[in-house]
Amino acid sequence: MYKLTLIIRFLVKRRITHFAVLAVALCVFIVFVVMTVMTGLVQQFKQKNHEFVGDCVVGTKSLVGFPYYEEFIKVLETEGSIRSLSPVVHSYALFVSEGRERGVEIVGIDPVLHAETTNFAQTLFYRADAAAKAFQPVYDPNGLGCVVGVDVTPLLDARARYRYDVSPIRATVTLTCFPLTAKGALAKAATDLVSTQRFSYSDSAHTGIARVDHLLVYVPLEQAQLLCMAGVRKRINAIHVKFSPDTRLHQGCARVAALWDAFKSQQSGAPDAYLLDTVTVQSWKEHRRAVIAPMEKEQVLLSLMFTLVGVTTVFIVFVVFYMIISHKRKDIGILKSIGASNGSIMVLFAGFACTIGVIGSGIGISTGWLFLSNINRLEGWLYDRFDFQLWDRAIYAIGEIPHQVDLSVVLIIACSAVVSCLIGALVPAYGAARLRPVETLHVGQV
Repeated sequence: MYKLTLIIRFLVKRRITHFAVLAVALCVFIVFVVMTVMTGLVQQFKQKNHEFVGDCVVGTKSLVGFPYYEEFIKVLETEGSIRSLSPVVHSYALFVSEGRERGVEIVGIDPVLHAETTNFAQTLFYRADAAAKAFQPVYDPNGLGCVVGVDVTPLLDARARYRYDVSPIRATVTLTCFPLTAKGALAKAATDLVSTQRFSYSDSAHTGIARVDHLLVYVPLEQAQLLCMAGVRKRINAIHVKFSPDTRLHQGCARVAALWDAFKSQQSGAPDAYLLDTVTVQSWKEHRRAVIAPMEKEQVLLSLMFTLVGVTTVFIVFVVFYMIISHKRKDIGILKSIGASNGSIMVLFAGFACTIGVIGSGIGISTGWLFLSNINRLEGWLYDRFDFQLWDRAIYAIGEIPHQVDLSVVLIIACSAVVSCLIGALVPAYGAARLRPVETLHVGQV
């Protein structure tokens, strides 16, 4: 009982303990807010990349592509764990529209199959509920249309709001690229070196991935093959796969890889079969690793930086406890003279440290939770009053700042704060436990 009484007295009477509580609260607040926002950004980015490519990708990095994809798709369709498939052509082209020229990435797809395999339909603005009509311009249903990444043409304002008209704008897009043979050579020569096709703008695609929205132009699969590939046998660059909900990602990818190896062996003597050797089977995580890894590294680096903040808390608590013990030597001597053991003294100050950690983390998490729940309104106010944004939406493709609280993160931060306080109090508490009553109560000789 005396331990609880002393802990309460230390908290109430000693103002320096208020400093320790505030220091812990400030550290917890900073770590909680930053880690919540960063974790939310990374999770959103991973989710967008997953939805963009599906669960698994059978593909090659070569622009030449690979043949016999239709035969392999028939093999995959017999696999019960596969829900949908989408053949895709990836290449690059010169984009010309309204006098502007720039390089873009062409993605040739079947809109219905791709919408079933990825979130293609959800990225569309005008045809979100009718992906089958994605390449049919509203103003010319019989025309040949293309879907343009929302940032290929500047539609974004400073507040991450896109300026859409009631109907798609009447614009013509010209795509020019070099068609390649199965051996990787240019299919045309002299003045007829390139393939050019004119499309009508039919819709905008907003994936939420800045690099994709800035470069991507969707066209019909057949048109992409005519523009980018030449030869007797039709070729593509990838087959995107979506598994059934009850199929685990690793198991599904392993099954597709086994089917591909068997199929490749069967086609070993066929013409252009050497192109199949460049094809790999990857999960969405592996396929998008190059763009996901930098954000994960930033998250790890940020975690390491805020670990140093926790170390700072340890030193603050150490100084506070050292000062308290140096001013309470006689009180400790009295406790030990009436029978308090070394262990009891250690428990007393350990309990005091836990109390500081609990109160400090409680204040920090509460204020952090309140701040996060209003962070988007606060940023809006700052922008309206001072033209200031935490994230420039022209650079970071986010709609609003993530503010969803993960209870596991809350628990980890709170426990870390308490442990940091215990570590900081360990050495002073051990020194207090080793004090001898005769030394602390000695007042000198007359």
